[in-house]
Amino acid sequence: MNKQEGTARVEELQELLNDYNYHYHVLDKPSVPDSEYDKLMNELIELENSFPELKSSHSPTQRVGGAILEGFQKIEHKTPMLSLGNAFDEQELRDFDKRVRKVVGDDVGYMVELKIDGLAVSLRYENGKFVQGATRGDGTIGEDITENLKTIKSIPLRTKKNVSIEVRGEAFMPKKSFEKLNEAKIQAEEEPFANPRNAAAGSLRQLDPKIAAKRNLDIYVYSIADLGETGVTKQSQGLDLLEELGFKTNRERKKCQSIDEVISLIQQFQENRASLAYDIDGIVIKVDSLQQQEELGFTAKSPRWAVAYKFPAEEVMTKLLDIELNVGRTGVITPTAILEPVRVAGTTVQRASLHNEDLIREKDIKLGDYVVVKKAGDIIPEVVNVLVEHRTGEEKEFLMPTNCPECESELVRIEGEVALRCINPKCPAQIREGLIHFVARNAMNIDGLGERVIAQLFQEGLVSNVADIYRLERNQLLQLERMGEKSTDNLLSAIEKSKGSSLEKLLFGLGIRHVGAKAAKTLAQHFETMERLQNASRDEIIAINEIGDKMADAIATYFENPEVQQLILELQSLGVNLNYTGPKLIKIEESDSYFAGKTVVLTGKLEQLSRDEAKAGIEGLGGKVTGSVSKSTDLVVAGEAAGSKLSKAEDLNIEVWDEARLLVELNK
Repeated sequence: MNKQEGTARVEELQELLNDYNYHYHVLDKPSVPDSEYDKLMNELIELENSFPELKSSHSPTQRVGGAILEGFQKIEHKTPMLSLGNAFDEQELRDFDKRVRKVVGDDVGYMVELKIDGLAVSLRYENGKFVQGATRGDGTIGEDITENLKTIKSIPLRTKKNVSIEVRGEAFMPKKSFEKLNEAKIQAEEEPFANPRNAAAGSLRQLDPKIAAKRNLDIYVYSIADLGETGVTKQSQGLDLLEELGFKTNRERKKCQSIDEVISLIQQFQENRASLAYDIDGIVIKVDSLQQQEELGFTAKSPRWAVAYKFPAEEVMTKLLDIELNVGRTGVITPTAILEPVRVAGTTVQRASLHNEDLIREKDIKLGDYVVVKKAGDIIPEVVNVLVEHRTGEEKEFLMPTNCPECESELVRIEGEVALRCINPKCPAQIREGLIHFVARNAMNIDGLGERVIAQLFQEGLVSNVADIYRLERNQLLQLERMGEKSTDNLLSAIEKSKGSSLEKLLFGLGIRHVGAKAAKTLAQHFETMERLQNASRDEIIAINEIGDKMADAIATYFENPEVQQLILELQSLGVNLNYTGPKLIKIEESDSYFAGKTVVLTGKLEQLSRDEAKAGIEGLGGKVTGSVSKSTDLVVAGEAAGSKLSKAEDLNIEVWDEARLLVELNK
């Protein structure tokens, strides 16, 4: 693959994976199987290694994962909650073992633990009392779900010893609880949850803790965030200490002295996983010695001393009855297999992703074929292959249409892309999907304006573009199905509130091709007003760090469209904010602040500032706040009870301030 082809594929993969991340981590509605996501991520990593200049800060390879939902207070994790690297077969496990022994020598032991399929959470205790619980979020910032976590009976509200400690665990829904919950949903004529993981995540994100309390969730605690003051020297000892403190840990764990022993144990777990009372999606292998863990260290997104072995996806046979075509927000035509219902990984499957026409041709899929379907992670399945030996001769070849199934416009295939696309800007499907995107949580976040309501509004002719949302009247909404007075008033209030959203939310919501949430914020910070962005030349746009050729072309082309210019004027006249209201972007060369261009780490408890306030102040003066101390750290601000980060800063001779000194610099 040459650089031009590599560039196109990297941009396509980044867009795909960021979208999959959004569905998985934000909406809790995964859109592809784990195996498909992992395959694409590995491909992207290889391409970025081959072409380092294509690696960008907004690439999904540079992040741990996902974005934060509105409705819960944001919490910064003092110690980042990193994800684990994956292994998919025996050879990859042996490669992991070789890398470990190359650094620490052959005298290494492993702690092998089950990988519970649930929601990672952090629990903080002060003097033995449970004071705060949070989701993992993107690994650095999570959501405060303390009240919901209190409803999990296996979480101690007070530890057996008066300790101040932060622990990590996996909240999950046992299989029996999941079955009871879905039975109740079906009886109430509500859509059941797809799997226990989604049910657990949905329960912990309920604003009403009473709902979470009825869900009978459970938890296994598996680590201590900062072991510096505990005297623990091994992962196995840490688990023993957690039990002593009253935490529930998973007893299905074992210390192994070789990778051969690890592999043998994995085979046993794989054979017995169906008999467990909860779902697991793999096995976690950790170097047991904390000293060796420290020697091995971390990559940007995962520890080098641990790996997650992922179980192979379950595969079943069924019949492909039909192929349905869907038109997405950007006009891409996506084929979906309609299957004879079949049970896969505990749920009934009737639809499977086919991705694009090339995949259908590559796998030689025909209507009426018997196919193998896999469903990794108990989410939306995909067709693995066709069982040619089952063909009778009555199967029919599937032909992609030449015209859009929604608007009948001629479909095109843009050079360098595999997808067929409808390029009619007035295509009803694209307009409808664009409206749904506009009101989403990480766009304009209009609560109560979901897919069902949008579909009704569009069908009734009440909205044809995003500006129409701000023209909606109370009597129009009351006529919609399932819209009472209270829900109507709440929706109108949410619409009004969204008018004040910062510019980056509007930019992302407009659905400019190739512009994700991160790029929208970068543009908003740089130009500060919609007018300046609209009037910017392609050269001015591409001069911004992280904005590439393809994105710059898409932005410039978008704002050249007269219909877009008219839409912006309409939004302005309707009172929608067109300015950036977040922290100002300070150019290092223009700032005389001490923090300009500096990397700062906050540790310990600050008395006069919250951690968010301190971070905002430093970043507002041109600094960068990170969660871990390294050689690239310029300054550590240490509050009360600062732990291992302070020790590491002293070992590296990094400058250390107290809160009083920080306040002096922030107030200059």
